[in-house]
Amino acid sequence: MAQQEQIFPPPPPLLTQKPPFEYQLLKHRAVPGIAKLDVYRANGGYKGLERAVKMQPDEVVNVVKASGLRGRGGAGFPAGMKWSFIPKGPGPKYVTCNTDESEPGTFKDHELIENNPHQLIEGVLITCYAISSENGFIYVRGEFARGIRVLKRAVEEARAAGLVGQNILGSGWNCEVVIHSGAGAYICGEESALLESLEGKRGYPRLRPPFPAVAGLYARPTVINNCETLSNVPHVLREGAEWYSKFGTEKTKGFRVYCLSGHVERPGNYELECGTTFRTLINDLGGGAWKGRNIKAFIPGGSSTPMLAPTDEVMDTPMDFEGIAARGSMQGSAGVVVIDDQTCIVGAVLRLVEFYKEESCGKCTPCREGTQWLVQMLHRLENGESREGDLELITDVGGNIAGKSFCLLGDSAPVPYNSALKLFREEFEYHITHKTCMVGPRAGKQLAGVH
Repeated sequence: MAQQEQIFPPPPPLLTQKPPFEYQLLKHRAVPGIAKLDVYRANGGYKGLERAVKMQPDEVVNVVKASGLRGRGGAGFPAGMKWSFIPKGPGPKYVTCNTDESEPGTFKDHELIENNPHQLIEGVLITCYAISSENGFIYVRGEFARGIRVLKRAVEEARAAGLVGQNILGSGWNCEVVIHSGAGAYICGEESALLESLEGKRGYPRLRPPFPAVAGLYARPTVINNCETLSNVPHVLREGAEWYSKFGTEKTKGFRVYCLSGHVERPGNYELECGTTFRTLINDLGGGAWKGRNIKAFIPGGSSTPMLAPTDEVMDTPMDFEGIAARGSMQGSAGVVVIDDQTCIVGAVLRLVEFYKEESCGKCTPCREGTQWLVQMLHRLENGESREGDLELITDVGGNIAGKSFCLLGDSAPVPYNSALKLFREEFEYHITHKTCMVGPRAGKQLAGVH
C-alpha cells in the first residue's frame, strides 16, 4: 500500500537571511506546522476575524482603507477602496480570490496556500464580512493540485471549528468558502475571464463596463482580490491599521513577497518591507548573478513588465509601485527575473512572446493573429533569416496589438520585445547583419536555415 501523502510537510528553508522583522505572510517558515488550525490559532490566527465580526462591516472597510493596503496585482489599487464600491442593500454579494497564478516569474501563491492556507481563508472571510457577503470563492489554478487539496482540508478544519458555515463565532453571520479548481488557462488570471470560468463558461474576458463591483459573479456585486492581497488582511485586522501603515513607503504600505528567479545564486520567495531596493533583493539576499557572471538585465514584475538594465540608479530603486514606474516599468506581480550576460536577448524575448501566443484565448483578432506574427518574425530573427527593416516591422505589428486588444494579454505580448529593443538594439541588429548570436552558446555559429 502506497504511503499516504503528508498533507502538511515542513516548508523548505528558502530564505537564507531573516528579514529585520517577524515574518508575516511567510510566517510558516518561523512556525513549523502553522498550516494546521490549532497551530495557526495559537499564533494569532483568526484573531483578525474575531475582531472583525465585533465591528460593523463599514468599520472593517475603513480599517483596511486606513492601513494603506494596496492590491498585490498589477494595478496596486487600494483594497479598502475597492471594497467600498460594493453597493449596500439586500441581495447576494460575492468575494472571489484570484489564485490563478500563472505569470512567468511568479510562484508565491504555491507557498502561501500550501503552507499557510488558513491565512488566506481568514482573509477571504474578513472580506466577505466587510461587504456583507455570505459566499467566498477561492479560484485556484488547476495545476496547483496539491494546494487545492490543502485548501479544501483547511476549509473543513475551519468549518468544524465554527469558523466557516452557520453563525460564525456566534455572530449570527453565515458564510461559505468554496475552493474552485480552474482548467489552467493564463487568461483566467484576468478578473472577468476568471468570473466566466467560475460560472462554468469558457474563460473569455468580458466587455467592461459594467465592472465586477456592479455586475460580477452571476451578475451580482463582486469583490475580486488576489491571494497575496487577501493574505495581508488578517494581519491588518489583528494588529490594526496604524501598525500596518508604519511599514513600507508613503504610498505603498506593508510587506510584499518578491519572487526571485532566473540566473541568480539563491532564487526563492523573499518577504520584504515594501520599498526595499532591487540591490538588497538581488545582490544581498539573492547572491547576485550565478556562476560568477554579471547581470545583463532583469524583469521587475513578471514577464508582462518592461525589463530594466542593472545600473546603479535602477538597482537602488525602491521596490514599490511609484519607484518602479519612475524607471519606466511596473511592479506588477513582483516576479523579479534575472538575466545574465551570457544570455542571447533575442532568444529570451522569443521565449517570452511564445508564451503569450500560446496563452491567447483567441477572442479578439489583434491578439489572436498578432501574437502569432510576432513569434514568426522573432523566430526568423533568432535563426538568422531576418532582413533589414524587420525590427521596425515587428515594432509595427506589436503596435497593432497593444491598445487594440480586448484585454491586457494583448497589451503584454509586445512588452518583452519593445523593452529589450530599447536596451539591446545592437544585439537585434547583429542577428540581421551577422546571421548569428552576439553572446551565448550559439555565438559565432551561422544560424541561417536552422529550424
